[in-house]
Amino acid sequence: MERLKNNMVSALMTFVEVGCHGSLTSAAKVKCVTTGAISQQLLQLEANIGVKLLTRHSRGVTLTTAGSLLHKVALSSFQSLDTAITSIQSQSSAISEVRLKLTPSFAFKWLVPRLEDFHRQFPDIQVQLDAVNSVLDDNTTDFDLAIDYGPIPYRDPNAEMLLAEQLIPVMNPSYLSQHAEIADRKADVESWSKITLLHDAKPWLGAVRHHEWKAWAETKGVNLPYDKGHFFNRTDMAMSAAEAGVGIALARNALIQDELSSGRLVAPLPSINANAGYFLISHIRSPAGECFSQWLRAQVRHCVSIENGLRSV
Repeated sequence: MERLKNNMVSALMTFVEVGCHGSLTSAAKVKCVTTGAISQQLLQLEANIGVKLLTRHSRGVTLTTAGSLLHKVALSSFQSLDTAITSIQSQSSAISEVRLKLTPSFAFKWLVPRLEDFHRQFPDIQVQLDAVNSVLDDNTTDFDLAIDYGPIPYRDPNAEMLLAEQLIPVMNPSYLSQHAEIADRKADVESWSKITLLHDAKPWLGAVRHHEWKAWAETKGVNLPYDKGHFFNRTDMAMSAAEAGVGIALARNALIQDELSSGRLVAPLPSINANAGYFLISHIRSPAGECFSQWLRAQVRHCVSIENGLRSV
């Protein structure tokens, strides 16, 4: 590398061009310089190397044995550099996008309302959302990051825990007024038999459809028919049914805050730890993906601090 100084790189590029065309005139046209300038660069190159690289004649130039060797190596090196630069430029344009796969409920209820904040901070990074019920169950790899909901411990040991979840029974105010006895934690089986339970039937792959209500009933020591009611394949659908007055949904705490603060839903019964949560999976690492991951962690910390503040009031 020490030998490649002054204008030798430029002279080598000129030499490669001359060798490819076999003519100083043709090379001069390609480089948009005079033939004299080409000739001077070649002479300087030969002087620096100390070896004759080409022979001039009436029909053009012919490479010497040393010139042929240098031309072959230099041409290959410049082609490799060009390929590398093209690849880097391609990757540079690709990292301006984050392909994110996640569950529909988390996308709709939690992430999408916050995306404007990410856009304000990183206006040059595009986010492509792919909301699917089974985030990692189709074995596809067409994503950079994924956010999945699952039990603790999570099946992928390399996944990062973003947020541990809680389950909380919610209903609309009218439904509560019609079944006020439910707010009494000593409500009996007859009282609960009048209640329509709304289930997230597929919180994760392999879970039984009444898993969450069964866990809540057993944790709180409540005798209720947890295998009855209406079953949905998304938790936000169960929440919407509760808001419509159909029954009581066991909602995820992270997804229900807007409905609770607005009064569209009420939560007179205690929550339980879900023994599940949201996990971040990194498939393809990139600067854009790292920006999004850091922003996501900050959003989670902010939400947790707000919830902790509300509990302390």
